[in-house]
Amino acid sequence: MRIKNVKVYTEEQTFQEGEIFIEGGHFVRGEEKQGEILDGEGCWAIPGLIDIHFHGCMGYDFCDGSWEVLETIANYQASVGVTAMAPATMALSVEELERILAVAADYRRKERGGADLLGVNMEGPFISKAKKGAQKEAHIIPASLEVFHRFQRAARGLVKYIAIAPEEPGALTFVRQATGEAVVSLAHTNADYDTAKAAFDQGASHVVHLYNGMSAFTHRSPGVVGAAADSAHVTAELICDGVHVHPSAVRAVFKIFGSDRIILISDSMRATGMPDGEYMLGGQTVEVTGKRATLAGDGALAGSVTNLMDCMRIAVKRMGIPLEEAVACATANPAKSLGEYEQYGSISPGKKANLVLLDSSLEVKAVIKDGKIIRNRLMAGWFSHR
Repeated sequence: MRIKNVKVYTEEQTFQEGEIFIEGGHFVRGEEKQGEILDGEGCWAIPGLIDIHFHGCMGYDFCDGSWEVLETIANYQASVGVTAMAPATMALSVEELERILAVAADYRRKERGGADLLGVNMEGPFISKAKKGAQKEAHIIPASLEVFHRFQRAARGLVKYIAIAPEEPGALTFVRQATGEAVVSLAHTNADYDTAKAAFDQGASHVVHLYNGMSAFTHRSPGVVGAAADSAHVTAELICDGVHVHPSAVRAVFKIFGSDRIILISDSMRATGMPDGEYMLGGQTVEVTGKRATLAGDGALAGSVTNLMDCMRIAVKRMGIPLEEAVACATANPAKSLGEYEQYGSISPGKKANLVLLDSSLEVKAVIKDGKIIRNRLMAGWFSHR
């Protein structure tokens, strides 16, 4: 396949006028190839997005734990240009989490179509009750290497991120023990700057949905945000749905951290792609109105109802983040964080041919997954075989 007349996103995070060649489900070098030709109509050509933190969509949640759920989620994500994913768990019982992870591991071995399942992001249960957010307090437990190993055995190594609250008993010991077996992240934590910095110094290297579910960032108490900013090896998730983080705070993060350390996520829950109403998240009722999802009763934010493609679009069009930087934060950065950059995250020869074409308004015009077009809204369509 040859895709002509596109502005191609490069590994240098710039756009260049050019063409893209695909063969055998992978990007290949630009020698003349036989095959079909697609006119990209001047679109931006970017790698398929990778969402490393979301809970569900289309009425389903990853923690529902079935093949039907995973297939529906994967198909929806691919349809909006998210071609790889690492969905997140909630704080549930250890036994239930083992069951969910086992289903995911089985699906990973046999998955077909839709977004690729690259890992699991465990947001609970090793978090703080003081900053539990939409997590169910009854299932929050101290960090335990033994329990983590149970999770990883059930998942057959698919757990890529394990979250902790470093101020809780035993958490810093867990950081030292688990670092290297998965990315240790800070989440739902009330840690002050010194405690968070100690966790980063001992191996933690990631922050779950920066600003949200953590101690506030102020000039005298910079908390987790300040500690992460001062730790050059730490990456930070950021929700740009226009609800969770003010545009000014988003711009500040890009200035402080730099775009190479930011990973855009959606944190979307099962109401994404669905109408307003009541939904369940982690065993709790969530009320969805417009773009806001809140816990019934206390009004705490309970994930988002915005997919990652829309979040990236909002970051660019409403928050003033340059397109080149936003694309990197939704493609290359998550691929590197997952340890999957050899196959994902850029339009480079040898990598999987996952590609999205965006028009001048950043609306999706085509999605290509493993070299096959799964969504096509281009006027020109296909040209004849060469």
